[in-house]
Amino acid sequence: MVDAPDVIIEKSRRPICAVPEMTYGSKPADGGNLILTEIERAELLTQEPASEQYIRPYIGSEELINGNRRYCLWLKDANPQHLRQIPLVMARIEAVRKMRLASTKVPTQEQAATPSLFGEMRQPTSNYLAVPEVSSERRKYLPIAYLPADIIASNKLYTIENADVYEFGMLCSSMHMAWTRALCGRLESRYQYSASLVYNNFPWPECRSGVSPRTSNDENCTDAFAATSRSYKNIDAAAQAVLDARAVHTDASLADLYDPLTMPANLLKAHQALDKAVDAAYGYKPGLNKAEGGANTDAARVAFLFERYQALTSLLPSLTKQKKIKKQ
Repeated sequence: MVDAPDVIIEKSRRPICAVPEMTYGSKPADGGNLILTEIERAELLTQEPASEQYIRPYIGSEELINGNRRYCLWLKDANPQHLRQIPLVMARIEAVRKMRLASTKVPTQEQAATPSLFGEMRQPTSNYLAVPEVSSERRKYLPIAYLPADIIASNKLYTIENADVYEFGMLCSSMHMAWTRALCGRLESRYQYSASLVYNNFPWPECRSGVSPRTSNDENCTDAFAATSRSYKNIDAAAQAVLDARAVHTDASLADLYDPLTMPANLLKAHQALDKAVDAAYGYKPGLNKAEGGANTDAARVAFLFERYQALTSLLPSLTKQKKIKKQ
């Protein structure tokens, strides 16, 4: 509960602001036959060296955060004649076909016609920002990272293709984290992120509907619009500083970097500077609610964001009725 007007937050298929789309990673629906552990990968390469060109790193929430390794057989556009010359890969494909045919779900049964492919394929074709679906509630910031297109994102990751450092910075901010805590689901006590509820409804700091002051070339911008444009550039610089601070600790996983007990001082300082840049872009004034611990509390931030959400959505056309989730 926060000190703000009652607001109905609905799941949305599209972001309410002019920002890039966030999508799920790819879902194998394969009975585990297209997925490889490190040991299985090593064994397959020993017995079938020709399979190497089809093996890709495969990352979900666990692998992204903790640095664990898994792999998959990514056979999109694979040469069928070449595949038939790799018996162990063919055996795995056949096992996928049988598993899908045995499913009680009609869509899965239909996917048996293409057993060499993941059941649902949404792999970005260029570098992308990876957001874990599940992460620890102990962390102050959401552990996200950029990944290259040859790393396959599982359905336990959300992806934003060609995301700028600005998007990285906003999703790493305390403002977005407060919004996430208020709206996300829970897996046990862990955060369970949602694109349709959390990301798509997040009220970004745009100074007028549908136009980003970060990218606009409007020569007739008001002084306020120009000031907000400078704020966006400040977010870019602060977000890059967070990435640079991470890069100093080359052997550390995101779990190491964002554990409250082991977070490096340089990274914490970079995040604090990023929070200030994000707050400035919103025109959010910290330090007003000292009786409640200051305006940097989640409650104060969420109240501020709910008001902004209400203002933004009141300007949008009516959407198709969807299941409503009430947040206060």
